[in-house]
Amino acid sequence: MNNKLGWVLAAASVVLGWWFWRWMGVALAVSGTVFWLLWQFTQALRAMRQAGQAPVGQVPSAVMLQARLNKGQRLLDLIQLTRSLGEKRSEQPETWAWHDASGAEVVVTLEAGRVTGWTLQRPPEGAAADSAAAPSA
Repeated sequence: MNNKLGWVLAAASVVLGWWFWRWMGVALAVSGTVFWLLWQFTQALRAMRQAGQAPVGQVPSAVMLQARLNKGQRLLDLIQLTRSLGEKRSEQPETWAWHDASGAEVVVTLEAGRVTGWTLQRPPEGAAADSAAAPSA
């Protein structure tokens, strides 16, 4: 939800509460607004806690991530989608990257905390086969 719309709805609920039930209505509207703010805060903390426990910039499948991205998506929604914090690539424009085990990488560009574009970079076909065949030490 747009922040401005949320605050307009909160103010409207206070006004309507006063109009219909006076102080009890205002108390109900303020309680509802505080509950909404606490719910938003809890949602953000849960996403950050989950992302903080995962390896930075790693996702199970970069192709699936790329398929689920949408322009205008918020950064918090992106972190919830990836379940990990991205690797910051540049400051202007704000660019973050996530990769998977095969070497495929999604580079996401953000402006004002919202997705404006992304690119999927796949590894060369020979590189993925070579890394799979190489013995691990």
